[in-house]
Amino acid sequence: MSYEVYIYTDGAAKGNPGPAGYGIVMEMARTSYKKEFFEGFRLSTNNRMELLAVIVGLEKLKKPHTKVLVTSDSKYVVDAVLKGWVFNWEKKYFSGKKNPDLWMRFLKVYRKHEVHFQWIKGHNNHPQNERCDQLAVMASEQEKLNIDTFYEKEEGKLL
Repeated sequence: MSYEVYIYTDGAAKGNPGPAGYGIVMEMARTSYKKEFFEGFRLSTNNRMELLAVIVGLEKLKKPHTKVLVTSDSKYVVDAVLKGWVFNWEKKYFSGKKNPDLWMRFLKVYRKHEVHFQWIKGHNNHPQNERCDQLAVMASEQEKLNIDTFYEKEEGKLL
């Protein structure tokens, strides 16, 4: 299949939960165009950051029905989609599932594009994955971190 955009993602959390961040590298197929994005939060989890990275990457796409390949080292995210778990969770209104806010947001943007997933082993010298990891860690270490309001509210830790 010929893809128009490649999105590489990673998430990080120090403590899990703890200070957290995500990193994204987006590349336009058959061009040298590349963009990087990252964001940090004062308290969140690695899985939330892995999923949020995918969501934000997809939300950055301007043209509907873009053919995109998302490459992630997150079994949580990749398996949930490729094995169809998230669609079953949706049918049950995400009852008893973690991160329903993000999964609903994911499904909304996922359905706007032709999204394919590829899992890769993390920390395995994949250049874009290594860069995403650097961005995610850097984001989690910023002095000023955003608030993951849903997570902190759900966990009763909103300050």
